[in-house]
Amino acid sequence: MTTPDHQPPAPDLPNPPEPQFKDRVYRSPSGIAGGVLLLAIAAWLGIDALVTGEGRTPWIALATLLVLVPLVAAFTLRPAVYANEQRLRIRNPFRVITLPWGTVEAFRSGYSNEVLDKSGTKYQLWSVPVSLRARNRAARKEARGDTTGARGRLGQTRQAPHPAPQATGPVRAPGDQIVDELRELLAAHGKDPQAKGDVSVRWAYEVMAPAAAGAVLLAILLSVA
Repeated sequence: MTTPDHQPPAPDLPNPPEPQFKDRVYRSPSGIAGGVLLLAIAAWLGIDALVTGEGRTPWIALATLLVLVPLVAAFTLRPAVYANEQRLRIRNPFRVITLPWGTVEAFRSGYSNEVLDKSGTKYQLWSVPVSLRARNRAARKEARGDTTGARGRLGQTRQAPHPAPQATGPVRAPGDQIVDELRELLAAHGKDPQAKGDVSVRWAYEVMAPAAAGAVLLAILLSVA
């Protein structure tokens, strides 16, 4: 009498490894909100001119939209700072700068937040604006001794693998808190082997090209009698 063959249980397959480097993303909610509002107004006025305008008006409206929409998006929706254990990537209105931590010299905060590489070149962090009002508010809280929630509640959008724990400490403005976190990443990973490399700068032609085309078209239309 034969017995059916028994197949051995299939081994459990390991879960695929997660990406080694996850980005923290810093953006300006106020800039995004302002950009969405400006784009909505531009779309409303532009579409109205395209539909109801006569003569050259629709063409002028189209050229104006070609100029305004990329520029408004570039200065409000586009800026962001991406940071992980390997590198810092800065997406500014017209450029994308990638700096491995080994190339970063320091961060500087004054009337704007900047990063300096080891050659002395500085790059502005558009998505991490400096707010003197926020600094004054933080200074008043510090003077009152209110240090609860001084870290971890940033004004900018912050996306990280794990939320930063609430902690007590000196009260800092949201932009200054972000720069403090970037300094901590630099101190922790500036000498890591995987954080070596060259600084990379890429121009944002996807923003510049349509804006330039719209500017040329608008100049031609306005110069025609």
